[in-house]
Amino acid sequence: MSDTIFVLNGPNLNLLGQRRPEVYGYTTLHDIERMVRERAADHGFDVEFMQSNHEGALVDEIQRARTRGAAIIINPAAYTHTSVALHDALEAAELPVVEVHLSNVQAREDFRHRSLIGAVCRGIIAGFGTDSYRLAVEALRKK
Repeated sequence: MSDTIFVLNGPNLNLLGQRRPEVYGYTTLHDIERMVRERAADHGFDVEFMQSNHEGALVDEIQRARTRGAAIIINPAAYTHTSVALHDALEAAELPVVEVHLSNVQAREDFRHRSLIGAVCRGIIAGFGTDSYRLAVEALRKK
């Protein structure tokens, strides 16, 4: 069994630190990656970290994680509310999955209140900014 956590990030997260900092903060995705790698290493995990604006690329990475990973942390971003493809890929992966969001999606627009991804996840961590990722690593440590 692998000791690798796949950390997958959806559309527009490459713009963290620039796009709507009043909602998402000033931390960049690179900063989050560094923090996740440090926290995961503290618990003996390696990390595969990726971001894509393309749904199919995320599906491909989930399928890769299926045979090479121990768990998945995913911030599907806008795909949270629209992607049956990500839902199905995560279900097929048969790995522990934690969905994360920087903002509290329940306190935002109505269309953000429904996650198509959450049903196939061990849990959802939202609203804690970059700490959402750190908390996801901690949750997987206790798998």
